[in-house]
Amino acid sequence: MAKSAEAFRTISEAADELDVPQHVLRHWEEVFGQVRPMRRAGGRRYYRPLDIDLLRGIRVLLYDQRYTTKGVQKIFKDEGVKYISELGRRAAAGETVEIRPVIPEDGAHANAAGRDGDVLELTADARAKPNLPQDVKRTLSTLLTRLERVQEALDEATLALEAIDHEERDAAE
Repeated sequence: MAKSAEAFRTISEAADELDVPQHVLRHWEEVFGQVRPMRRAGGRRYYRPLDIDLLRGIRVLLYDQRYTTKGVQKIFKDEGVKYISELGRRAAAGETVEIRPVIPEDGAHANAAGRDGDVLELTADARAKPNLPQDVKRTLSTLLTRLERVQEALDEATLALEAIDHEERDAAE
């Protein structure tokens, strides 16, 4: 029986799903600090669905769009994690993902609107950072840290519930 879309994946399951070797996933964790799977005691990695989307987005950029590692790091810096995760979600849905400008045969430059939205644009407007006061930035940073801790606790609870469910199914068989 296949795992549900919301289930956590081990490194071998993630590697199979993304069609890359396990050592590549470990390398991406080192190179792209944004890739942080949950770890259990003993260091075993568990990839959340959001992690899989992010990894799939990295794969699209490196393998399909032919970006270099430094190029992907720049996209992380300029566009953020959500942008790359969205690339991964689109790829998983079977959508064609192009992020580089497309130049039609007549030589005119096509924008995203001219391509029925299948080009995910890198625009300066999307990168514009609001000019927030320092105390607001500090508060938001503190909230983000707290939310990350809550997410980790929820991930731990989800793993525990999955383990209990698995044990109950094994006992019933």
